[in-house]
Amino acid sequence: MIKALKSVSNILKNINTAAIKTHSIQIQIILFLLLISVVIISLMLGRMDIHPFTVIKILFSEILPIEKIWSSRIESVVIDVRFPRVMAALLIGAGLSVSGASFQGIFRNPLVSPDILGVASGAGFGAAIAILFFDNIVTIQIFSFAFGLLAVGLTYSISRVYSAVPVLMLVLSGIIVGALFSAMTSLTKYVADPMDKMPAIVFWLLGSLNNITNKNLLFVSPFFIVCMGTIYLIRWRINILSMGDEDAKTLGVNIERLKGIIIICATIITAASVSLSGIIGWVGLVIPHLGRLLVGSDNKILIPVTMLVGSSYLIIVDIIARTAIASEIPIGIITAIFGAPIFAYLLRKNQIGR
Repeated sequence: MIKALKSVSNILKNINTAAIKTHSIQIQIILFLLLISVVIISLMLGRMDIHPFTVIKILFSEILPIEKIWSSRIESVVIDVRFPRVMAALLIGAGLSVSGASFQGIFRNPLVSPDILGVASGAGFGAAIAILFFDNIVTIQIFSFAFGLLAVGLTYSISRVYSAVPVLMLVLSGIIVGALFSAMTSLTKYVADPMDKMPAIVFWLLGSLNNITNKNLLFVSPFFIVCMGTIYLIRWRINILSMGDEDAKTLGVNIERLKGIIIICATIITAASVSLSGIIGWVGLVIPHLGRLLVGSDNKILIPVTMLVGSSYLIIVDIIARTAIASEIPIGIITAIFGAPIFAYLLRKNQIGR
């Protein structure tokens, strides 16, 4: 009788596991199709509306021998203006979302976002300095990326206690470094020319994809791909870290090395995002929670779902930013307008902190 009950229990567990796996695959397929649709729509819409079939033909004409029956102006709009912008939104949305999900997992805190270690503040200060003294888009991106990494390096150095880095010390050090660089950014705005430099700094800090080109996208894309790929490959280990340091050590995991790899990858992704688009908030905080509503908290499934949701979300936000009114709305404003109510809804429904 006991053996029979155990057999039935094992069968039910296998059925349940198979059902969860099937559900997650279905969700990912739907989200992937949604992402493709959103990309096509984004390439269609703008000051000049382009038919979806024309957009698809233009994209495939780059790799297939398709007769070009459209004007060079339309092709330039799709390939040189909208395509790099859409790809940047895709990478940044996926990157910030996966960074947020990773940090929430390793810190075991649902309120953690990718800028918790001061990377966004440091990158913002670097961009502000570059705008003040150089006003060159390449220099701005280089300074932003470098100062973002510098900020996290300072955070790690301050938090280091003997040979270990306690999570609480890391978070508190991030707050200190973030506040320091935020103050330095404010000082930079204060001394900047109020008619020229200061508006440029403010607009950059609000976030925008207006200056994205194929050239600078090609330069930054490898950082996104390598770091997101690394987190994707070790995503199941984040589940172990979520259990706590003692349990992770018991399972034979080198927690310091694993945390270091995840923090470095998430930091590079966030710094690369800010260097491309300025500071875009709420994405890394809210999107992982939406992913958990869809597939649960297993990071093996959550990480790819979060990438897909974050990509589609930021592309949709960018569509609104450049088509809602005559002038472009900074993306950071829209993500805050959408993100705060969504987060409040999740908090109200007790989905956060369970």
